[in-house]
Amino acid sequence: MATILCVDDEPATGVVLEHHLSRIGHRPLLASSVEEALKTVTRTPVDLIIADYRMPKATGLDLLGVLEKEGYQVPVIIMTGYSSIEHAVISIKSGAIDYLTKPIRPETLEIAVTQALEVVRLRRENEQFRREINRFRSTRALVGESQPFRRVMETIGTVAPTKATVLLEGESGTGKELFARAIHDQSPRHDGPFISINCAAMPEGLVESALFGHEKGAFTGATMRAAGAFERAHGGTLLLDEISEMRLDLQAKLLRVIQEHEFERVGGHQPIRVDVRLVATTNRDLKQEADAGRFRTDLFYRLNVVPIRTPPLRERKEDIPVLVQHFARRAAEDIGVTVQGVAPDAIELLMRHSWPGNVRELANAVERGVILSRGGVLKSEAFQGIAEAVSARPAVAAVMATMPAAAERMANAGAVMSGAAPPQVLPTAAPTDAFNLDELERQAIQRALTATGGNRTRAAKLLGISERTLRNKLNSPKEEASPAEN
Repeated sequence: MATILCVDDEPATGVVLEHHLSRIGHRPLLASSVEEALKTVTRTPVDLIIADYRMPKATGLDLLGVLEKEGYQVPVIIMTGYSSIEHAVISIKSGAIDYLTKPIRPETLEIAVTQALEVVRLRRENEQFRREINRFRSTRALVGESQPFRRVMETIGTVAPTKATVLLEGESGTGKELFARAIHDQSPRHDGPFISINCAAMPEGLVESALFGHEKGAFTGATMRAAGAFERAHGGTLLLDEISEMRLDLQAKLLRVIQEHEFERVGGHQPIRVDVRLVATTNRDLKQEADAGRFRTDLFYRLNVVPIRTPPLRERKEDIPVLVQHFARRAAEDIGVTVQGVAPDAIELLMRHSWPGNVRELANAVERGVILSRGGVLKSEAFQGIAEAVSARPAVAAVMATMPAAAERMANAGAVMSGAAPPQVLPTAAPTDAFNLDELERQAIQRALTATGGNRTRAAKLLGISERTLRNKLNSPKEEASPAEN
């Protein structure tokens, strides 16, 4: 049922419209002048207006002009007893959605109203789609003004139009996947698919099938043929997230696909050719991984055609204010509140933090702050956890002052332990192991696991790092200490 306002200075016409509209299931409202119609529109939401062409003082065309000026996007059907092509053309050019002649025939009225309300529905759907698209774009938006950020964006703008393979290297939380999407969006393949495979999050037995697909019966549970990521990314871009976690035997198959542009499904014998632009990401130094034998050297050089380093947040702190505004606006939309602004003391506090979790940690902190502040101005009180981490840093600095040679390693250790219990100030005569970065990290991880009963997800939150980073640290082999260190 739609609310339809009928505007006519002739009472008889209003009665006829009211009868016909009620009969077809709508709610009619009557007004005898443009002035009365405007008062009704300001009080009651109206879906459609049917207005007479000629009325004393102000006409139906005048009503169209006032509605547009006041910002009311209500469709208007113009009706008149003086049917002419000239009137119809003037009405449509003035913004009317349709044109009716008197006397009003019920069938004609119903058709005109139904079509007009369909336009209303489509407009509302389009507006909803536009909001969703804008929201979707905002979640993928790359925000920044700093020199390191601009350098990365300039490189992306240069490499995106080509077919070159790109290797994005950077710490966890620096937005590598967003940069990968930017490469896809700025490339000629932007209308093609963007497929992402997380090599670290998949069970080892499923990675090959996820990449290359499988034939029916290839393994237990393979009840039908399935296309892999390479097939689904044909004509588009394939992102291999955390490529350093891929098994060595699969690295050989991946190398063949890059070189030959073809592969076989698991359990299949028919080569399948694909046209895929490859982007890979890693939070490790892939060259060091290759030198240590944990990654194929030939694959590294195939991936390293255009290396791009995504800068950590501590190297682009001048971007923090604009990032905070962006994340605050996004979080407010998600939870349905209004953030009026961010207090200067909150920005100052956030600028002082070391951000070991990078942009991801900042986004989570801002979202938590928006939730706790429940709208209004986002103040420093909403970032209690960040304040505690910042206040713990002078204690670390005091130890660094007494041990200049260990200053850099202690700074890193403080970043590792941010979010956990503040580190204690060590005495000057502390054992040498107390200043060993690996030992400090190991102890911090062990304390977090003990405090959470072995729960890695909760332990990672205590440490201020991602669960993936914690898993990598627990699984990475420890090198033997050199004689000089013993």
